[in-house]
Amino acid sequence: MSDVSSIISATNLNKTYHLGEVKVCALQDVSLDINAGDFVVITGRNGAGKSTLMHNLAVLDRPDSGEIIINGNDVTKMTKEQRTELRLRHLGYIFQEYALIAELSALENVMLPAMMLGPTRVARAKAQQLLMTFGLQHHMDHLPSQLSGGQQQKLAIARALINDPVLLFADEPTANLDSVAAHEVLEIFQRLNNDGGHTIVMVTHEPEETAYANRLVQLVDGRIVSDERRRA
Repeated sequence: MSDVSSIISATNLNKTYHLGEVKVCALQDVSLDINAGDFVVITGRNGAGKSTLMHNLAVLDRPDSGEIIINGNDVTKMTKEQRTELRLRHLGYIFQEYALIAELSALENVMLPAMMLGPTRVARAKAQQLLMTFGLQHHMDHLPSQLSGGQQQKLAIARALINDPVLLFADEPTANLDSVAAHEVLEIFQRLNNDGGHTIVMVTHEPEETAYANRLVQLVDGRIVSDERRRA
């Protein structure tokens, strides 16, 4: 049964992929509740099901069976349009490969999700403020290709935050960064969680990165084998 205090509750998720004649059980009866203010790191070896779980929780994919409740709504029963609306209004997603639009400036990349919900002038003002917050105020007119990997990931974080999401998802957000940039990005997540009250779910396979979170969930072969809360 779902915890009524949970911001997101997943129950008995199953997901199987067929690669030719090979059947891969990516998720096997996974249940997970996440409360407001949590900073959850999902970890495990390659092939453990980390990204599959993330994609299902973030409403980017559907489980074969099971239930995912976000803000009291079962997202597995939503239409495609309802799922898109939910992601746009309530969820932020940060991709490993940044997923920025190459032809748009830094400012335009950040503005884009807000422009889908409201006036351009409001989107521009919010985007400018976010870029200033992340120290990118001198790069607003730059294309993504003109920015370093760390700057591009900061840009992706700003874009994910522009519609004030209830949940922020990050799928191996430091995988393409050097150690200095990776530390800076993780410090941003910790600050967003501690000071901004953002609920964050992050996938990583780097053991040292789990120290930034208050909760560690470990997957092995598509099953949760441990769920450890580090601090209140």
